[in-house]
Amino acid sequence: MDPALGTNGSTASAAVATTTVPVVARSLTRDSFNAQSLGRCLNAHVKQARVLMVGAGGIGCELLKNLVLTGFGEVHVVDLDTIDLSNLNRQFLFRQEHIKKSKALVAKEVAEKFNGAVKIVAHHANIKDAQFSLEWFSGFTLVFNALDNLDARRHVNKMCLAADVPLIESGTTGFNGQVQVIKKGVTACYDCSPKETPKTFPVCTIRSTPSQPIHCIVWAKSYLLNEIFGLSEDESAFDYSTDADNAKEIAELKRESEALRKIRESVGSPEFHEMLFEKVFNTDIVRLRSMEEMWKTRKPPEPLVYKGLLEKASQALASKDAVLKNDQKVWSLEENLVVFKDSLDRLSQRVLEMKKAVAEGTAQDAIIMFDKDDNDTLDFVAASANLRSALFGIDPKSKFDIKQMAGNIIPAIATTNAIVAGLCVLEAFKVLRGEYDRAREVFLTPFAPARLLASDRSREPNPDCPVCGVFQTRAYVDLSRATLNDLVEDFLKLQLGYGDKDISVSNEVGILYDPDETDNLEKKLSDLGIKPDSFLTITDEDDEDPFVNVVVAIQEAKQPLEDKPIQGVALENVKIPTKPKKSPAPEAASTIGPGSRIPSEGVSEVLPPAKRPHPESSSDDVVEVVTKKARTVPVIADDDVVVIDESSWGGGAIVIDDSD
Repeated sequence: MDPALGTNGSTASAAVATTTVPVVARSLTRDSFNAQSLGRCLNAHVKQARVLMVGAGGIGCELLKNLVLTGFGEVHVVDLDTIDLSNLNRQFLFRQEHIKKSKALVAKEVAEKFNGAVKIVAHHANIKDAQFSLEWFSGFTLVFNALDNLDARRHVNKMCLAADVPLIESGTTGFNGQVQVIKKGVTACYDCSPKETPKTFPVCTIRSTPSQPIHCIVWAKSYLLNEIFGLSEDESAFDYSTDADNAKEIAELKRESEALRKIRESVGSPEFHEMLFEKVFNTDIVRLRSMEEMWKTRKPPEPLVYKGLLEKASQALASKDAVLKNDQKVWSLEENLVVFKDSLDRLSQRVLEMKKAVAEGTAQDAIIMFDKDDNDTLDFVAASANLRSALFGIDPKSKFDIKQMAGNIIPAIATTNAIVAGLCVLEAFKVLRGEYDRAREVFLTPFAPARLLASDRSREPNPDCPVCGVFQTRAYVDLSRATLNDLVEDFLKLQLGYGDKDISVSNEVGILYDPDETDNLEKKLSDLGIKPDSFLTITDEDDEDPFVNVVVAIQEAKQPLEDKPIQGVALENVKIPTKPKKSPAPEAASTIGPGSRIPSEGVSEVLPPAKRPHPESSSDDVVEVVTKKARTVPVIADDDVVVIDESSWGGGAIVIDDSD
């Protein structure tokens, strides 16, 4: 008999059956849950990590949320941008009341509510500012790039390599996305893969022979708007000394400049609309038609007459408000004239107010620049582009479509940003464990036939990469007294071991020293534009066993250097490798195999070797083949978005940037 039942087993059993055991609900704290999910060791690494996130936009909002909820100890956020209305559909940390406020500061304010245990530090600034020094980068465990700017990405890549801090690079383009782990000497860096060559439009196409809507949009945004509202009044649109080769051309350019000056002076007057319209849609077009050679193989443009078109626009004028509100509709010719007039009225009023503020000393200049979220400039560009399209027989576009093209808007998908941000954190776990052999480059390609997420092991560094395929070191410098001669003779030749080798020293501006260029030797480094966090590239000019290029990061000496004004960092361990001997190139290469890499921005089509070009073929119609090696050719769609470098408008080309 069971002792627990006593003498009366049946009675005891009944008592046991009716006894209720209370159930205690146990709730896990966030830290306990993270420890249970990640494991105590990884969770400890996460809590101790001090990370930097550059960019608080589409990916940045999702990534900051992930970092905070995962419990990263300290997160610094850097972004120089402010919040626009168009951000709100996908950057979920921001609301209507946040428009025009700093992205970094608002992201910090909102994300702190998710997990108060995480310290968030916001910086409303440019990551290239001097305050974000190499030493500052060195203080982080890990850096995340959530940028859409190629130049800033390259800068962060360079700084992380110099500081030897792991970087997780990410990007999205529509439905496509990518995540890449970058670790100095272990994986390829951002610049190891060449970026796609930008597609260009000659300026003559934009200004004289447009054939696509984008040509007219670029003309309206980067030429017309800037000429009338963007440049200060004492600037001329033309350089007579370089753009004209004879008296006839000089006279024509002067007439053009004088006409533009009179139009600018008439801003706000009753005749302003007609003067501008007649010049760009009639007088300029008549002049273009007179160049008969230009129109032998294409239809010449048809000029428009302001008063005649205005007489037909009575119905459109009556329904002006409805026209302006309908972004999706493709406006008629008369409706475009109405929007053109109305936007000019709004812009003129703004210019007059700005000029008054300049006269009162409360503003610096009366300049209006294009902004995709500024309805005044967007309406002007949309109407002007469509009117120009009508001249050349090009199909017009809706204001909605023009906003995407003029504003360089690639449709952003919130889900894509969320997936990529999640992948960033998963790769960060591997970095925190030091498991770089398990790190992956992951590509999100939803329309690929194989699978949604395509991952591959991280590439090894490219030995020919100009950024990471070099030997990197640092030098503490007393910039108040260090000269270029101190750098060359004491630091490079003695401390780094170049000895009697022929070397050259250069920075981003150009060559500072080589055996034939010694004029700068006695100049102070500060007088040569070298400041803290400058990078100097040392090139070995010897033909036999040359060293690899060396990049020296200049650091301001924290303490006075009594002996020499330049002191290297840990020079006893410095051993500069020599350049590897290159084996002869093979006779031929077959098509690219499974191990080949695509550009880091996304998917690029691989074309088979091209046939030998016909002597009469255009260079644009063939793929150049060198020693029968296959090559990748980036495929650029007809609807790619144009990015205009306003400062180089006269430089000869309109550039379509890669979508970073």
